[in-house]
Amino acid sequence: MVFANRYFLPDQSATSRMVSSLASALAHRGFDVTAIASRTLHDHSGVVLPAEEMIAGVAVKRLWATRFGRHHLAGRIVDYLTFHMSVFIWCLRYLRPGDMFVVCTDPPLLSVTTALPALWRNARTINWVMDLFPEVAMELEMLSNRGIPGKISKMLRNWSMRKSTMIVCPTEMMASYLQDGGIPANRLRVMHHWSDGSEIYPVPRSVNGLRRHWGLQDKFVVGYSGNFGRAHDFTTLIEAAALLKDDSDIQFLLVGGGQQRARIEEIAQKRQLKNILFKPLQPPESISESLSAADAHIVSLIPRLEHCIVPSKFYGILAAGRPTLFVGAPDGEVANVIASTRCGEAVEIGESQKLAALIVQLKNSPQQCTQMGRNARDLLETVYSRDNAVQSWSDVMSAFQQPGTDPLRSTIFRSA
Repeated sequence: MVFANRYFLPDQSATSRMVSSLASALAHRGFDVTAIASRTLHDHSGVVLPAEEMIAGVAVKRLWATRFGRHHLAGRIVDYLTFHMSVFIWCLRYLRPGDMFVVCTDPPLLSVTTALPALWRNARTINWVMDLFPEVAMELEMLSNRGIPGKISKMLRNWSMRKSTMIVCPTEMMASYLQDGGIPANRLRVMHHWSDGSEIYPVPRSVNGLRRHWGLQDKFVVGYSGNFGRAHDFTTLIEAAALLKDDSDIQFLLVGGGQQRARIEEIAQKRQLKNILFKPLQPPESISESLSAADAHIVSLIPRLEHCIVPSKFYGILAAGRPTLFVGAPDGEVANVIASTRCGEAVEIGESQKLAALIVQLKNSPQQCTQMGRNARDLLETVYSRDNAVQSWSDVMSAFQQPGTDPLRSTIFRSA
């Protein structure tokens, strides 16, 4: 079994954590697992990782690629292309007949590059779609949906999916979109993302070292943790913070980095929003304290991206036992889960006053806030747990290894 993703542990990006978690769990269950990745970390800290190593039972093969980084588009494209080239060569040399080859979506269109080598080597490809490209780039107006590059990218992506054995999507909405676009329904399977409840767990306010270190002991803390990316709305958050700037009991805590962070910091400084505290992404060993430092978390997603992306930070918030305040489409994936399980509240983009009112309501109703947090943790343990996800993947892999079986025969939109 081979996983292909640009990042793997010790990298802490969202795709790396997801792939590494699953690969190591399957290795623990007795599967022979290899992961191919790049030799860099997603934050391009200058660290060059070893070409080969064993991590949690997984044989990690790190391939050569250029290391220009994320700061310039041209350099990023060259990094993508050279990694694609290295993966193509590796697959052509080392994939074996009957291998289960799980190809992810970082970098974009990796399934296209690996389709022919996998076919030539008689491997079975599983397309694990985390972000849907080129649709994400089109919706963010980084790529024209009428231009030739966008049309060719989409055509090649769909071709690679039709050549694969199975396509795994994190949401029913994404799977439905692909089916409407011509992907055979019997190739599609929905298996939700998850979080590891033993790695991320609630840390009470009274013993949370980060709350104390950051001077938040007596505050009601509204958190945002993770990537400050183009797919997320921050205007609603900023305006809510402005409305609440005179409430000395409320503090906004923004943890992480990304394309929009510098701009948001600049806005907060210009508007003198002293109730917003910025902190860098915390090390893995502090993730429970970091997520538990907030009393409630904001998650956002631009509505037109609902069929392309699922915000993975939502699952970590569930594990930390904190309510989610979702900013986005009221009929989207996260909003529907919140409404059905009462693990938070949802507002539409631009509803800053409503968001501010919800924050005040949770601050003034600690029992309600606590109950939403309990609901969140219960949801993690019953639906979005790592054990459930690993069992679903293990069942699929085992079924594929049984001669004469077809695990897809009755598998259409079946959730993990």
